[in-house]
Amino acid sequence: MTNRLKCGMKAHMNRRRAWKAILLILAALPGLFAMAILIGSLTPANRDSGPPASGITIYVYSNGVHTGLMLPTVHPLHDWRARIRADDLPDPRKAGRWLIFGWGERNFYLNTPRWSDVDPLIVARAAVGSGQTLMHVDHLQRLWRGPDLRPVMLTAAQYRALVAAIEADFAPGAAIRGYGADDVFYPGRGRYSAITTCNEWTGAKLRRIGVRVGLWTPTAWSVMRWF
Repeated sequence: MTNRLKCGMKAHMNRRRAWKAILLILAALPGLFAMAILIGSLTPANRDSGPPASGITIYVYSNGVHTGLMLPTVHPLHDWRARIRADDLPDPRKAGRWLIFGWGERNFYLNTPRWSDVDPLIVARAAVGSGQTLMHVDHLQRLWRGPDLRPVMLTAAQYRALVAAIEADFAPGAAIRGYGADDVFYPGRGRYSAITTCNEWTGAKLRRIGVRVGLWTPTAWSVMRWF
């Protein structure tokens, strides 16, 4: 066997090994990603933090897939009406006493008014990464009781910091009509991906102000399990 043939066979075997290694890594990725979600969701940030004895109550909301933060429209520490105007709604009379703030990828938000409208291609593109994001604001007249709405007590300093963090994610630009009469979109800041999801946005805002929550919260369960 000539040296050239031996070298060719060796190169071929090396390529096969390389491809096998790549395929094994790709096959393992979903499991590794799921493990990372579990670890991030179960490991607390602000481990020694606890709610104050008294303060300001906000709420964490979940529809089972997406989470958001519910704050009063008007509070002595902050009035959202300069940013979230009643005239931004199709019917200004729908302006609410409470606001649910959510953040997400623009194309997914605008093209998925119902979960039955989910397009796997849009989901895949958002997961890969998108710099086009929106803030979604729902107006509500009253609170309700249920497992999809969890109270979180904050100090005045934490509340101010949370308001500032949410405000910072609004980009300049006009309001965009929402799904109905009582919700609206606004241009957002930040990059969406499978790592920085809408639920991680919620968790990150709470971590930033010292609330005990998971180190990484990419799913709704990752957030809600802490409250």
